[in-house]
Amino acid sequence: MEGKVIVITSGKGGVGKTTATAAIGAALALEGKQVAVVDMDIGLRNLDVVMGLENRIVFTIVDAVKGKCKVKQAAIKDRRIENLHLIPASQSDNKDVLNPEDMVQFCKELRKEFDFVLLDCPAGIERGFENSVAPADEAVLICTPEISSVRDADRVIGLLHARSITPKLIVNRIVPEMVASGDMLSHEDVVEVLSIELLGLVPMDTQVIISTNTGVPLVLQKDSEAGLAFRRIAMRLNGQINLPIEIPQALKSFWKRVGQKIGIGK
Repeated sequence: MEGKVIVITSGKGGVGKTTATAAIGAALALEGKQVAVVDMDIGLRNLDVVMGLENRIVFTIVDAVKGKCKVKQAAIKDRRIENLHLIPASQSDNKDVLNPEDMVQFCKELRKEFDFVLLDCPAGIERGFENSVAPADEAVLICTPEISSVRDADRVIGLLHARSITPKLIVNRIVPEMVASGDMLSHEDVVEVLSIELLGLVPMDTQVIISTNTGVPLVLQKDSEAGLAFRRIAMRLNGQINLPIEIPQALKSFWKRVGQKIGIGK
């Protein structure tokens, strides 16, 4: 059985897409799947840093696509998580060095080696987007609860629909206290506007910054709420479609909890 190619995309940059790609890839590998995460951002690679593999790059996706090396030579094996591999982007090539036909052919090779191939799509809707979407079987759309992010995500959904792909939605960086106070869009608001299936909800989590800076996979940090959310998202992608979606909850302050107990707070 051939592997599945999933593009992970967003409308705008800065919504946590690369972190999500790394976390979902690691979580799928922990589920026992052979996983390749592929950095598609030619010239501006970041996935290697997020995964703590920047010092081990010898070959890039451009080398592999152009036949300068074999797929297995370009795929860097993660030392902490069995079955997880990174194919890095090139920093020195132009964004136009690859085309959609290249990627369709390259992903045919990857399907033979891996159960899941996750393509970390560059922000925007130019060549990098076209290259990432062309070979994809499915799409995961990362959106934050901000009006600008939702608007850009809606544009990307239209482009994916034109290619007969219906994406699934992850709402990232939710701050439950801000949602409760009305200062942040709720996930219900986002889903209502975008009208696509919800794959998961990820709370804002300082452990994400620590993970990115140290290269330690987020899903291996036991006290990370975001890591746990990505683990559950990976389980759904792996077929556990009935796994309930947990809604991030606001933490009540100590004095508010005390007030409720003695009947002076709501």
